[in-house]
Amino acid sequence: MREADPRIADAHRIPMASLVDRLQIGGLVRTSGELVGPCPGAGCGGTDRFGINLQKQIFNCRVCGAKGDQIALVQLVLGMDFPAALEWLVGPAQQLTPEQRAAARRREEENKRKREADADRHRLEAIKRARAIWDASQPSDDTVVVDYLTLRRLPPRAGIPMPSWCRFEPSARLVVPLPNRQNEFQTVHEGPAMLSAIHGPDGQLTGVHRTWIDLSQRKGRPVIRHPFKDGETVSTKKVYGSKKGGAIHLFTPRGADTMVMGEGIESTLSALRGAPMSGTAYWAGVDLGNMAGQRQLGRGQRYAGIPDMTDKDAFVPPAWVRHLIFIQDGDSEPRLTRAKLLAGLRRAMALRPGLKASIVHPGEGKDMNDLLMGAALGTESVSAND
Repeated sequence: MREADPRIADAHRIPMASLVDRLQIGGLVRTSGELVGPCPGAGCGGTDRFGINLQKQIFNCRVCGAKGDQIALVQLVLGMDFPAALEWLVGPAQQLTPEQRAAARRREEENKRKREADADRHRLEAIKRARAIWDASQPSDDTVVVDYLTLRRLPPRAGIPMPSWCRFEPSARLVVPLPNRQNEFQTVHEGPAMLSAIHGPDGQLTGVHRTWIDLSQRKGRPVIRHPFKDGETVSTKKVYGSKKGGAIHLFTPRGADTMVMGEGIESTLSALRGAPMSGTAYWAGVDLGNMAGQRQLGRGQRYAGIPDMTDKDAFVPPAWVRHLIFIQDGDSEPRLTRAKLLAGLRRAMALRPGLKASIVHPGEGKDMNDLLMGAALGTESVSAND
């Protein structure tokens, strides 16, 4: 029924930005081709993990897992089922001739091609900007990057040049979007930063990860109060370019057949330093969403960890990896984090036949930096259907 209904094509032609106004969704700020802010879904409670991609015309909440197109957004905000949401958007169904239905399908296909072309163009532009940031940076030897890693108990080995994945910026601006102002930002900090290269599945640099440094702070990063959100601080880690399907290649020995991956650079390096394994690569997955990809989220599936195999942007390990180990940070909500990691591992197992998969957990309330303090690890093997 849904595939044959030409009103779906009409709904997909409604710009998401216009639909936001029509639904009176408040608190969203435009930044880098997205509208981001609090989730409008009842009972979610997420304050800054909801985003609408204005190129792809889809939304996603990284707290409650809601995602989809214009119709799904109406369902989320108004609590309607699919037929009611479709009628709210474009009106009741009408009897159309076969020729009219064929014309509607052609319009939908053309609209989809246009959205995909726009998304590809914006992605290439973002990658170009990220490469410009990388090219303008400096080698990190004898800089505060060395001091930062040392403070995090990850000191570079004496007499060995800093690794190629890491570079230094003497002064980088940290900005936040101005409320209710499109493409306008306020600088909240300017200072030195560590840059890390994000490489895509083809091995090319597609993005950079920037970490601001303040050695006077316990964890070596500045603590900055958010100017527009009471009681919140500004994240001092940012990604530029495209992270989709990519990773930060921290250490890849010759002949490796195992990979350990954590979300962050420090967590993954801590695993390398605290419990190194031979024949093992250590890559940082940038964030949980990139490692996990999209999940199936039907009734009762929130914690099931079932991957949405139509998602082609999530991380998949190279073919040489025979055992993939994901690090589960202990300072995240455990059930949901585990479900997301399971989805990512099961996707990898489906696409890499014979792959073994595991999750390691440093313990409740800890991250992998605690390995360096002698914390014990819990390890969980993963099957395709456990």
